[in-house]
Amino acid sequence: MTRCLTSLICVVAITPALWGDDLSLPEGVKSNQNPKDVPLTPQEALKRITVPEGFRVTLFAGEPHVRQPIGFAIDDRGRLWVAECYSYREWKPEGKDRILIFEDTDNDGQFDSRKVFWDKGNYLTGLQVGFGGVWVCCTPNLMFIPDRNGDDVPDGEPIVLLDGWSTKGVHNVLNGLKWGPDGWLYGCNGITAPSKVGKPGTPDDQRVDINCGIWRYHPTRHEFDVVAHGTTNPWGLDFDEYGQAFFTNCVIAHLWHLIPGAHYKRMFGQDLDSHSYGLLDSCSDHLHWTGGDWTKSRGGKGEHDVLGGGHAHVGAMIYLGDNWPDRYRGTLFTCNVHGYRVNNDILERHGSGYVGRHGKDFFWAHDEWFRGLELQYGPDGGVYITDWTDFGECHDNDGVHRDSGRIYKVTYKATLPAAVDLAQLSDAELVDLQLHKNDYFVRQSRRLLQERAAAGKLSAQVQDSLWSMFQDHPDVTRKLRAMWALNVTGGLSQASLLEQLSHDSEHVRWWALRLLSEDAQPLSPAALSKLTDMAKQDQSALVRLGLASALQQLPIEHRWSVAENLLSHTEDANDQNLPLMIWYGIEPLVSADGKRAIGLAAKSKIPLVRQYIARRVAEN
Repeated sequence: MTRCLTSLICVVAITPALWGDDLSLPEGVKSNQNPKDVPLTPQEALKRITVPEGFRVTLFAGEPHVRQPIGFAIDDRGRLWVAECYSYREWKPEGKDRILIFEDTDNDGQFDSRKVFWDKGNYLTGLQVGFGGVWVCCTPNLMFIPDRNGDDVPDGEPIVLLDGWSTKGVHNVLNGLKWGPDGWLYGCNGITAPSKVGKPGTPDDQRVDINCGIWRYHPTRHEFDVVAHGTTNPWGLDFDEYGQAFFTNCVIAHLWHLIPGAHYKRMFGQDLDSHSYGLLDSCSDHLHWTGGDWTKSRGGKGEHDVLGGGHAHVGAMIYLGDNWPDRYRGTLFTCNVHGYRVNNDILERHGSGYVGRHGKDFFWAHDEWFRGLELQYGPDGGVYITDWTDFGECHDNDGVHRDSGRIYKVTYKATLPAAVDLAQLSDAELVDLQLHKNDYFVRQSRRLLQERAAAGKLSAQVQDSLWSMFQDHPDVTRKLRAMWALNVTGGLSQASLLEQLSHDSEHVRWWALRLLSEDAQPLSPAALSKLTDMAKQDQSALVRLGLASALQQLPIEHRWSVAENLLSHTEDANDQNLPLMIWYGIEPLVSADGKRAIGLAAKSKIPLVRQYIARRVAEN
């Protein structure tokens, strides 16, 4: 098939140096794939890849140095921490899954050093680095492996922070950890088996139910909550320059705007809240396959090829690096399992939220063994793409090829050396990095500031500098960066957030609402009055969405006036998000006071909410 692309491939032979590591499979781990099925070598696979003109692909690592790479994180030194999952597809009490650390010291797109950090994982499906250790998803647990001195050797056994995730999910399990701009650790969860999550020893009736959706965990307050419910098997999440989150998913629609408190359409089953009634849809305006019987999209050929390759998507990256051309900045990339490629979606504001438009596919493996699972940009702006390298559907129907795995790196023309060690920088230097074009530096430095604040080691000048940045910088995305850094370092009070509810930018107002609604302290009368006024007067549908989302965080008695004003907007009747999000926030009001709820319905200018109030009253 002819494509308007140029393949600019740099074939790299992996150095045979072992650095003292054993490169054999972990003891007891064997492939159960048909021995006649053998993948291309990493070098042969590399030669087949095509990318747009001007881009360069290198083989960062390949077997035997890496196998079964199911996820990775990049630390504040620019190193890749890679999760190898050998325990998939059958859960057992113990496993041999590993965490490897790769480093490219000369920035040639190929690793120079490799070490094994940990080799006792079981169903290891995601990891993240920070706060003196490594956070790992190992069903049924979210665990923390401490390494306080940063010597790349665990200080002790993993600490189980949360347990209760089901071990019956197979490939629908907790996965994919990502630090959010709010300072929380975000993760995804699949649909197959319901879970009850809580701290070890928590009784069942005090645990949090989840079977598919997005969750988060606070690294210092040790709080857990479900951000949103629904979809199928979300496996990939990222944040844009305005702090809005988007996640990717399989089988049903692939792209979803993460709205706190949302209930999304599901592949099957009943939403955990039987009174949600309606469920929110995907934000994409297209599919990457023709629809119908999803099993027929395997291989991504024919009509499926034109649309994007198939229904199964893994990984999400909103490119905010500084190496690729600006036309890609702010657009979302995801690996298409059946299409053996990377899809690209264009994110645009629409109504109260966003719509994902169909962009041109970006990366073609031209290899039926390609199973892209994760992609992220690093300190030089180049993008790493992991390839599980297997044969079949959902990694494999019949077996698993344990011996293979690759990590590619995609850069545009020349890249500048980016040797970094951000933890050695001063507080002032970390503050300055909030203005860097490459969001890698922004996110890493914000987390380091959060760590120092939590440890009581943050200099007194940091928050003054961040406030000056917020007030003086003309770019709202930079104001938001300062705002998020202020939040994670304890520099935002309820009074200061209340002031920002009148800010010119809808994005600043949205975040002020979000952070106010999550404040551990009860909202002041002035704040409640302001929320009520905004619900009536704010011209931004995005801000009204923020108010609808915040309803679920307010005490029942404080929701009535805000809800009444939100329901006065005739223009929101057909919005893609607002009618349902308002309903989710006011549904408990019907049980609390049915007569008052009927009065609310009578005043509502949003027909769907009137209908749902009547239905809920009838059920009562």
